[in-house]
Parts: sequence; C-alpha cells; structure tokens
Amino acid sequence: MNNNRPHILLTNDDGIRSPGLWAAARALSEIGYVTVTAPRDQSSGMGRSLPNTSDGIIREEKVQVNGQEWGVYAVGGSPAQAVLHAILEIVPRKPDLVVSGINYGENVGLGVTISGTVGAAMEAAALGYPALAISLEAATHLHLTYSEDVDFSAAGYFAAYFAKMLLNKTFTPEVNLLKVDVPSDAKRETGWQTTRLSRQRYFEPVPPQRDSWEQPAIITYREAAQLDNELEDTDVYVLRRKRMVSVTPISLDMTAPVNLQNFEKFLRE
Repeated sequence: MNNNRPHILLTNDDGIRSPGLWAAARALSEIGYVTVTAPRDQSSGMGRSLPNTSDGIIREEKVQVNGQEWGVYAVGGSPAQAVLHAILEIVPRKPDLVVSGINYGENVGLGVTISGTVGAAMEAAALGYPALAISLEAATHLHLTYSEDVDFSAAGYFAAYFAKMLLNKTFTPEVNLLKVDVPSDAKRETGWQTTRLSRQRYFEPVPPQRDSWEQPAIITYREAAQLDNELEDTDVYVLRRKRMVSVTPISLDMTAPVNLQNFEKFLRE
C-alpha cells in the first residue's frame, strides 16, 4: 500500500459484482488507495443490520479496474458486517475514509435506515471514521439488477468530489456522515445543494400476492413520492424537482430535537 496516498475503504450493498461499486472504485482510485470489501451477495435493504446468520466467510478475488488487477474481498455478510470485517481483519492500515456506493436507486426520505448503503456508512461513522454514502437515482425495476443501462459516470465523479471534501475537511461533531443522492440525468456540471431528510416515506411497501400464507413471499416496494407539498430544502425536492445533487449531513444521534426538560414535564403531567 502506498502510505503517501489516502486510504479509502469502499463497500456497496448491491454486492461485490455491482457495476456501481466498480464505477466508484475507478473514480476513487484517482485520489487514493482503495480497498474494496463488499458483501458476497446482493444485500439491499439490510440497513445497519448485523445478522447472526451470516457466515462471515471472506474470499479474495481478482478483478480488472482501470487496466490494473485488483485484489478485492467478498464477505458473507451484510454491508455493515463487510465494513467491520474490513476494519477488524482485512486492511493493514486503517482507512482515512469509508465510502458506501454507488447504489442502484436513490436513498431519500424516512427510509434511509432501511438502506444497506447508508447502513454501511453509519457503521463506519459509529467506529469514528469519516463516511460517505452515495446513491444514483434509478427506476425501481433496476434496483436489484446489474443493468448496463445505468450510467454511473456522473455519480462516480461526485463520489470522488465529496470523498476529497471529506478527506480535506474536519466536520463538526454533529455531522457523522454525508448522504449524497445523484439525479439519473446528472452531468459533472450539475449543481449540488445541502438538504435535510424529507419526512415522507418515498418508497411504500407493497403486500405480497399469494393464495396462502404457506406460500413463500416477500414484501416489495414502489416509489410513491409526493412532490406538490414537499419542502424545498429536502433531499426529495432537490433531487426530484430541482434535478440537483442532494447532500444531506447525517447525525447518528437520533434523539428528537426537543427541550428534554419540557418534554419530561409533558410526560409527567
């Protein structure tokens, strides 16, 4: 490892074979030494979970990135577990930055804790590392695919852009990670704006279609964004209406922003 370059740990909840992962790897390799450690299998929707059913098997594989052969690590586990295995077992030098993405599909609104992309970045942030979660807007039917119809080039540019920012700036303690969502039609020249999480679900659950509870089935989802009354400073509005890159500072402190003394008084009344 070149100790003169920043060390970037890269993961992706879509798994080790995801084109979004490799688009990020190519872009990030221009600014630092990149270690890729990602789930062996498609692991979308796992949030920050650490399933005790994961086997934890780590296999080193070889792939071609930017004309060079890379050793990468496929982990039998969730995105958050991939981050833990990387930091605790795999990397010889602790990372200067952890990047999760580029995800097939935007991660906006109240569903962000469902996202394995955001969950992996949260796990890194909880360990004290600067962290970036980056996602690319995509139609829902593409989310669990490795479709070549998705162009990750602009998202790769923004992955490197905000990675450099995180490497060069010291954030206040209130900000634990950045969540970046890139419009599907973005170019390198597309503007970006800091945003807050929308208070809408954005993706709504869809009940299984089956004749009996004995039949295997999963609850799926569909995009159900409500844009007419959406506040103009949210991730949903900036991404969908303004067609700009949404940059949301995320805190791991999920305490409601209320006066605790007043709230306790309210509870005791």
